[in-house]
Amino acid sequence: MTIAIHDSNSRWRTFLEDAKEDEITSILARQLTNPVMEISFHELESFDPDFAESVIEHPETILKSGSHVLREICQERGESIFVDIRLIELPRDRRVALRDVGRDQIGMLCSTEAVITKISEIKPRIHLAKFKCESCDFIQEIEQNNERELKIPVVCPQAIGGCGSSTKSEGVRFELQMDQSRLVNNQWMEIQELPEQVPSGAQPGRGLLLIEGDQVNKHLPGERVTANVIPTVRSEVKKGKKTPLFDIIYQLVSSEQESTPFNEISINDEDIETILSISKREDLLTLMRDSIAPGIFSVGQIPLVKRSLALQLFGGVARINPDRTRLRGDIHILIMGDPGVAKSQLLQYMSKISPRGKLASGGGVSGAGLTAAAVKDAFSDGRFALEAGILPLSDRGLAAVDEFDKISTDDRKTMHPAMEQQQIYVAKGGITATLPARCSVLAAANPKKGRFSTQSSRTRSIMKHYKETDLPDALASRFDIIWMLQDEARVEDDERIAKHILSTRAKAVSEALIEEGQELSPSLEQEEMVIARGVDNKEYLTIPFLRKYIAYAKRNIHPNLDDQASTKIWEYYRDARLSSATDDRNMMNRDDNINDEKVISVTARALESLIRLTEAHSRMHLRQTATSEDADMAIAIYKHWRNEANILDEAEMHSNVSTRNRRDRGAVRGIIRNLCSESPNGITPLIDIYNDAAKMNITEEFVNDVLEKMTISGELYCPGLDKYSFVR
Repeated sequence: MTIAIHDSNSRWRTFLEDAKEDEITSILARQLTNPVMEISFHELESFDPDFAESVIEHPETILKSGSHVLREICQERGESIFVDIRLIELPRDRRVALRDVGRDQIGMLCSTEAVITKISEIKPRIHLAKFKCESCDFIQEIEQNNERELKIPVVCPQAIGGCGSSTKSEGVRFELQMDQSRLVNNQWMEIQELPEQVPSGAQPGRGLLLIEGDQVNKHLPGERVTANVIPTVRSEVKKGKKTPLFDIIYQLVSSEQESTPFNEISINDEDIETILSISKREDLLTLMRDSIAPGIFSVGQIPLVKRSLALQLFGGVARINPDRTRLRGDIHILIMGDPGVAKSQLLQYMSKISPRGKLASGGGVSGAGLTAAAVKDAFSDGRFALEAGILPLSDRGLAAVDEFDKISTDDRKTMHPAMEQQQIYVAKGGITATLPARCSVLAAANPKKGRFSTQSSRTRSIMKHYKETDLPDALASRFDIIWMLQDEARVEDDERIAKHILSTRAKAVSEALIEEGQELSPSLEQEEMVIARGVDNKEYLTIPFLRKYIAYAKRNIHPNLDDQASTKIWEYYRDARLSSATDDRNMMNRDDNINDEKVISVTARALESLIRLTEAHSRMHLRQTATSEDADMAIAIYKHWRNEANILDEAEMHSNVSTRNRRDRGAVRGIIRNLCSESPNGITPLIDIYNDAAKMNITEEFVNDVLEKMTISGELYCPGLDKYSFVR
C-alpha cells in the first residue's frame, strides 16, 4: 500500500502527538546540538501497521517527511530545532545478508548484520544550499541530494521574486552562501559480512555506508553492528563516462551496536541441557583436549599443547579495577616448531572452533595487517581512513596468526599494547584512535633458517629457540605459554603417526564426489551431533556443539577465585621466589662485584597467567567459583611448559638475556679492567683475557662477543694486534 506524501504528513503528526509527546517535550527542553528522536519499528507498527509497511517500502521519502513534521511541531511550540527521526529495531524478516542485496532491495529499508572494517574521517556536506544571484541579490534554496555533485542554479526564478536572469543568456553567476546553507557532518564506513555467516570457501560480502549527522564518530573498526540501511545505486564512472553498471551504496538510517556477547550463536533450551550434562563429566578436560583437531595424532607434546589450547578457548575473566585500569582475561599462546609438526592445522581448527575466530598469516596480511592502520585513498577521495586488522576484527574472539615471525615492522611496534592492554593506538594522517582488541592470540612461528637448531635442544632454554625466529625479544613475555615442537626421529612414534595418517585418509571422503553431490560432507553429518568418534575411536565434541559450549560459557560464566585457589597460587609464587633466592645464594662463589645480578625464576606476570588459566579451567566446567582443583590444574600446566621450556630465569622472557649471560659479561669486563690496571701501559693481550676467562668457564666465543660490543661502543680500542685498552 502506497501512502501519499500529504497523507504521510498527517499520519506522522497523529503518531508523534499521540505517542511521542514526552519525547518531544524532552527535545524542546534539552536543546541538543544534533537532536534525534528514535522510534522503534514495533511501536510504529502497533500504532499503524499500513503506515509502518509504507515506511519499509518508501523509507527515504516517508522518513524525510516525518523529520519535517517533527520540526514543524517544534516550531509551533516556539523552538526552531533541526531534529531528525531515526527508525530502529527493524523486524528480523527485514534482515538480509550483504551478499544477497540486489535490485529487489534497492530503495527499500532493510537490516544487515556486519562488522566494521574501515572508517573515513569526517567531512561536512551541504544538504540545503543557498545561492545569491549577483544581478539582483535574490537568494534561492536548492536541496543537495547527491553527495557526489553540487547542484548549482542555472536561472534566477522570477516567479518567486527573482530577476529571471540565467547563466546561459546573461552569464549570471550564483554565489554559494555558506553561512546560510545547512551543512551536515558526513562519514564513509566500510562494512563486511560476519565471518560466521559466510559460506565455506566464499568471499564475505562488503558494502560502503554513508553516515550523516548524529551518527558520525559513533563507531570504530572491529565493532559488530546491526545496520538499518537504504540501498541506493550510483553509476560507475570509467574514463570520465558513466557506464550501465551501478554500485550499491548504503545510506545508514540507524545502527544498533551489539550488547550481548556471542549472540550470533543460537543456543536453545535443549542445547543448554546438553551443555550442563557434558560439563559434569569427570574427564571433561581430556574430552576438550581430544576435541581440538582430532585428526592430528596426539604424540609427544601434542596432547599437552591441545590441553592448553582448550583452556585458551574459554579464557579467563577480564576485569576493571577501581582506578579504571584493565586486567586482561584472554590467554595468549605461541607455538614454535619445525615445518610439518601440524602447527597450521592446529591454528586452522582453533579459528573454526572459536566464536569470532579469525585466521591470518603474518606473511600474507596487507594494509592494516594484524593491528590497524591509517590508509590513503580508502574511499577514492585521497584522504586517510582508519582500517582494522585481524586483532580488532577478532574482538572478543580468537586471532590465529600463522607465520607470526613474518609480521611487518609496523605490526611489531603495536603488538605489545595489542596483546597486553588489548588496545591498538593509531596516530597517523590526522587520525587518532584507540581500537579494542580483546581477543586471545594463538601464534605459530618458524625458524628463519628453515629448521630449529638441535644442538643441546633438551637442555637449552626455549628462548634460544625463540631467538631463531627473529621476533622481538620483549614480545615473548606477552605470551602466557610458549611451546616448542621439534620434528625428531622416533621409530615407535613415527610408525604410529604413519598408521594414523593412512587410516585418516582411508576414511576421508573425496572432495570431488562431495562437490558433485555423490557423497555427503562429513561436516554435515555432524551438524546435529554432540559427540563423535575419530579414527582412533576416541570421543570428541563436534565443532557446532563445541562452539555453542564455548559461547554459553563465555556469555554466562564469570568465575571468581575462592580462598583456597588464591592460597594455592600464592604458595606456588612464594615457593618459586624463595627457590630462586636460595639458588642465587648458592651461586655466590665468584667475586661479589660480578654477582649483583639475581636469578628471578618467576615474576608477578606469571601470577596473572596462573589466574587466567585457573579461571579458564573453572569456566570450562561451568563453575562460577574457581576452586583449589582449578588452581592445581593451572599450576600443573604452567609448571610443565616452564620445565619443558627450561626457563630458569624469567629475565630471558623480557630481554632474551639470562642472568648468567649478564653475569658472564660483567665478569669479562672485570677481567679486562683488572688486566689493564695491572699493566704498566694499560694494555692487555687477548690471550691473557682468554686465560682468565677460561678459569671461570667462559668460552673464547663469548669473550669475543663482549670485546666486539665494547669496541663498537667506543669503550675499548685496539692499540695493536690482539691487544686492548680502555679509552681514557
